Amino acid sequence: MSRHDSNTTLLVLLITLLLGLGGALPGGSFLSLFNLQSMANQVPEIGLLAIGVMLAMCAGNGGIDLSGIAIANMAGVVSGLVALHIFPAEDSPVLFSLFFICGCLVIGLLAGLLNGYAIARLGITPILCTLGSQMLFTGIAIVLSDGRAVRIGAPSPLYELGNGSVLGIPWSFLLFITLAMLLGVVLRYTTYGVKLMLMGSNPKAAKFSGFPAVRIVTTTYAISGLLAGLSGAIIAARNVNVKWDYGTSYLLIAILIAVMAGVKPEGGYGRVVNVVLAAIILQVLSSLLNFIGLSNFLRDLAWGVLLLLFLFMNRFALVAHFSDLPGLKSKLPSAKHQ
Repeated sequence: MSRHDSNTTLLVLLITLLLGLGGALPGGSFLSLFNLQSMANQVPEIGLLAIGVMLAMCAGNGGIDLSGIAIANMAGVVSGLVALHIFPAEDSPVLFSLFFICGCLVIGLLAGLLNGYAIARLGITPILCTLGSQMLFTGIAIVLSDGRAVRIGAPSPLYELGNGSVLGIPWSFLLFITLAMLLGVVLRYTTYGVKLMLMGSNPKAAKFSGFPAVRIVTTTYAISGLLAGLSGAIIAARNVNVKWDYGTSYLLIAILIAVMAGVKPEGGYGRVVNVVLAAIILQVLSSLLNFIGLSNFLRDLAWGVLLLLFLFMNRFALVAHFSDLPGLKSKLPSAKHQ
């Protein structure tokens, strides 16, 4: 079994273990249909942000997107203010919902393109660029909303997206899984996906092979922004209100999900299915800690510890993987020759 297959197996086992622990809790309500639906309903907004982080990491060259939750909040605030100004939500719920969702997607796409252009064209380091744009997007949301929550309301189509279900499965979760499957196919079978991974694993070879690096990087951050915009729409659909400071810990959680999924921080490898599984694990674990009664502060501490732990495990697994490659041991200097 390859290291990548073993990572998927480990994630599945962790989900099974956590659900088993939850089922063993007194009362038996952890595995109730209501609680399972509630957990599934909360996965998409952070899962979409985590996929965006994964895509940026896969691009290599220190790629990362720290602006995801800021884009999501800005998209919700700006699109909400404009939609409320044009359509009365109570009188035109369908038009309002469509305009709001499309507005979130467009704003997210434009924000992602800005990140991609600054990184690919201007050569700004990804971590500094997206940290700066995170502050920019947060500032825009604060100024436009005067720092207050923007009430979107609960027009029926939007409410259905955030809280409705089909055959007991939340609509937002189905949308998340569908998009994840589509992106998985794109990364595995399209020219863009192949070139993205090759560029991340060997940027020098990609450069001399004539890869359109600027277009690939710009497209990658544009997709990340688009996913963040959709996350902003789902956040609004679930919470009725949108605000600039929603999900303050989401950045850490999105990075943790990507690392748990086995995404290589140096670029060149990442599987969407693993990101989905890792997002489910974090949500189940979060709900489990809530059932136990652990405070939010201790939970954030747990996320930080998990992030460091998985970074160490992935680094150790990578070294072990390459040291076992045929012929490599013979090329490594032994102690007696040093």
